[in-house]
Amino acid sequence: MKTVGWRALAALAALLLVAAACGDDGETDEDGAEGEPIRIGISLPLTGDFSQPGGAAEEGYRVWADLTNNEAGGILGRPVELVILDDASSQDTVVTDYNRLITEENVDLLLGTFSSLLNIPASAVAERNQMVYVEPAGGSPDLFDDGYEFLFFAQQATAPHQADKFVEWVLSLPDDQRPTTAAYPSQDDPFALPVIESIRDQLTEAGIENVYETVYPPDTANFDTIANDIQASGAELVAQGAVFEDGVGLARSFQRIDFTPAVLFQTSAPSNSDQYADGIGGADNAEGVFYAVSWHQDTPTPQNPEFVAAYDEQFGGIPAEDAADAFAAAQVLQTAVEAVGSLDQVAIKDWLHSNTVDTILGELSWDETGAPQGEFLLAQWQSGQAEIVSPMEVATTDTVVHPKPEWAS
Repeated sequence: MKTVGWRALAALAALLLVAAACGDDGETDEDGAEGEPIRIGISLPLTGDFSQPGGAAEEGYRVWADLTNNEAGGILGRPVELVILDDASSQDTVVTDYNRLITEENVDLLLGTFSSLLNIPASAVAERNQMVYVEPAGGSPDLFDDGYEFLFFAQQATAPHQADKFVEWVLSLPDDQRPTTAAYPSQDDPFALPVIESIRDQLTEAGIENVYETVYPPDTANFDTIANDIQASGAELVAQGAVFEDGVGLARSFQRIDFTPAVLFQTSAPSNSDQYADGIGGADNAEGVFYAVSWHQDTPTPQNPEFVAAYDEQFGGIPAEDAADAFAAAQVLQTAVEAVGSLDQVAIKDWLHSNTVDTILGELSWDETGAPQGEFLLAQWQSGQAEIVSPMEVATTDTVVHPKPEWAS
């Protein structure tokens, strides 16, 4: 990670409340909820290495709070107030933040931060204080190894299963179209790396030769050497564990050496809407890139049309996946609180372990560790927008672009 200057910034940021979803007095307009607010504590990476997805998560939380207050009358007849701190993408600061939210800010409920790297220590704070912790973006299997009872991951699957639909698609190809060699570069990230390791293991077992793999540090900025090594390996398929900037960086390096793999899969990075396409030189360059995704703007799931419309009105454009995941995490918490009719943390936890929740991502349910029990969607960039290509029952197109077109620039 980039650490120069961030520790000082993190120390300052931890002393500030970035914002609240309601006004200063916790009241809304006459059509909204009234009374003593339910305060929900959140720490997010609004600066530092994860600031791009962290900012998107904040937007998702804000849209949910506004809709909940102004259209649903709040929760239990009370308005919700978001108390948001900036963890500056630091594991140390996120621990400080959640301790502060619980012991000093005395928040009523918690929602999670972005990334497995930050959610691992943050969830430990929540568990120690026996507070339900619904997190929107942390699928590392390490999160679910400690037997926590109050942790819930509000996506469809953990990291080792998020690319299963991609593997299914590859193995469904006719022999004369199926890649025979593959490369597996990944950031050393507790979410991204398990996704790529799972793809590697499944494709290798199926007979696709592993000709290159590497794990690079999170602060890697130049991907020219990796790109050249992949080209020299003869890999026809590239599956990269990318957060955001590293996904853009490798694509840019491929363009510089005029190398286009027949199949390109990246975690997370391509889901960042137009920011990804712009980063790699435009939608023509994004054409054909695969990624696993939790959400699509056109799916008719509960509150999804309202979320998309409210996001566009408040922030403009189509939400990033990270905004949708944050909205869904808040839906999960809201549904459980309303189901038990109180803020009793044990009752909320027990209810979530025993029930399914309808969200903008679809139905979510969890095992005893808080790990979700569903499956992800397989998306692909096509004609300048994201399309769902699998599973077929929710696909937005019956077309799959293969092989990937040559880079446009």
